[in-house]
Amino acid sequence: MKEFEGRTAVVTGATKGIGRAIALDLFASGFNVVLTARTATDLETVESELRDSDSDKVMGLAADVRDPGACERVVEETLDRFGGLDVLVNNAGVGVFAPIHEMDLEDWQVQIDTNLNGVFYLSKAAVPALKASRDAWIINIGSLAGRNPFSGGAAYNATKFGLLGMSEAMMLDLRHEGIRVSLVMPGSVDTGFGGSSEGEKKGWALTPWDVSRAVMDLLRYPGNAHASRVELRPSQPPRKK
Repeated sequence: MKEFEGRTAVVTGATKGIGRAIALDLFASGFNVVLTARTATDLETVESELRDSDSDKVMGLAADVRDPGACERVVEETLDRFGGLDVLVNNAGVGVFAPIHEMDLEDWQVQIDTNLNGVFYLSKAAVPALKASRDAWIINIGSLAGRNPFSGGAAYNATKFGLLGMSEAMMLDLRHEGIRVSLVMPGSVDTGFGGSSEGEKKGWALTPWDVSRAVMDLLRYPGNAHASRVELRPSQPPRKK
């Protein structure tokens, strides 16, 4: 039997980069995995990868975390299919980078709605189900941009600073409800996030699998221990000139 056989996880933004790596690692370790993303065709690609191994342990749901109703539906369909929920990984995120005076209102709003409101909507919807689990987790994927502002990052920094505060308050709210809340904060990751070319940083940046390993390590902590925040950095980034 695999390590986490019989347990169920929901992963948002599960079709690319960090989310995809987390979903594949959870599945490989025995979890039933519910994949969510906005684009159904992207979901089908990842879903088919996993279904080649075991079609009964994976479900893809097209859902936009900016919609509270869609978040409630994800939890309802997860419970209908698998009978419970043990782990929620809030990974969905967007980044649009521009100076504050050049930032479009729409670009500002989509980041707030996805990176911050979406975590709130889905976490709130999931709490009743998680409380019924014997070992429940909410793991939020943040960023070192939640501690380190940068030029052009006004909207993105705002969401990630906010996610840090929200995650730590959630941890205090839920730890006596049997739910551990942790925030994983990676630095530069070799993905196409924010419009960069995937692979352009390889050789020094973190990989999505590095971030996924941090998630899996958290899930292996015994019940009396809780790493509430994990900061990940490339071990040898380029020297600043």
